[in-house]
Amino acid sequence: MPKSTNQKRKILYLMQILLEQTDEDHFLSLSQLTALLAQRGIEAERKSLYDDLEQLRQFGIDVEFVKGKEGGYHVPNRTFQLAELKLLVDSVQASKFITSKKSMELIKKLESLTSTHQARQLQRQVFVAGRIKAMNESVYYNVDQIHAAIGQNRQIGFRYFEYTVEKKRRFRHDGAQYRISPFSLAWDDENYYMLGFDTQAGILKHYRVDKMTEIQILDLPREGNEQFQRLDLAVYSRKVFSMFGGEEEMVRLRFENQLIGVVMDRFGKDVSVFPKPDGFFEIYTKVALSPQFYGWVFALGEGARILSPEKAVRGMKEQLCNVCKYYTEEE
Repeated sequence: MPKSTNQKRKILYLMQILLEQTDEDHFLSLSQLTALLAQRGIEAERKSLYDDLEQLRQFGIDVEFVKGKEGGYHVPNRTFQLAELKLLVDSVQASKFITSKKSMELIKKLESLTSTHQARQLQRQVFVAGRIKAMNESVYYNVDQIHAAIGQNRQIGFRYFEYTVEKKRRFRHDGAQYRISPFSLAWDDENYYMLGFDTQAGILKHYRVDKMTEIQILDLPREGNEQFQRLDLAVYSRKVFSMFGGEEEMVRLRFENQLIGVVMDRFGKDVSVFPKPDGFFEIYTKVALSPQFYGWVFALGEGARILSPEKAVRGMKEQLCNVCKYYTEEE
């Protein structure tokens, strides 16, 4: 390769070296920079390096010089700080809807956003292999297709499946294509869901993204915008437990005071709380009555109780009785 071509790339290689090999705790002297450039077939004079470093500063790269025996040039700050990257890595590896393979690919890309030294700290945090992850690799691309359809104001077609006890896919509706107007994506109970309008049913529904396949953007405008605009997504996510819908009811619930954190995590900080003098408090909130809701109340034991309406109290009793039968009837 001609020398002139290498020289034109000098400042690019210099930026690459600084971003990859320096950070707030690791530095490179001018002689080290010269040697690293020489490994790439580029000769660099001291004066020209000073000029290049200044050009990088003016370009927006945070190049600093630290005096001292162990000092030198480094890039202490960049778009993502190490703490932020650790947070993103934790989010990726904890995300159930991202497969192990895709998690490792994403984490590798996150590592490229910091120095090789700090990337090792991110690698020590990676424990993806042993975690429960999605089995459907296409979920990553499903999300992209859904976002594209929303941006284009188009309906989508897809097939929807569930797993059999043999761990094989079984398509719903006999494998027929669903035709839905997508409006939003939500992450709930460690799963990704799409909220969309079903024209045939005339209602908004939600679908597990990792159970959608063969997604196609249709040449049909979305429908159901009026229904979606009336929906408060924050309220919707609080009243629907684990994305299992049911008849909506305003319920009155009673909790021990020590459960206030659990209640706020579920219903938000804006939930109205009515303290009682006996170490309990009550709330009024709208929920979708479902087995998942009753299961959530049951998990809180004697510290939680449904007070009204009678329909919700009766539903809780029926749920308990139905479960109890499995442990009282003889085999």
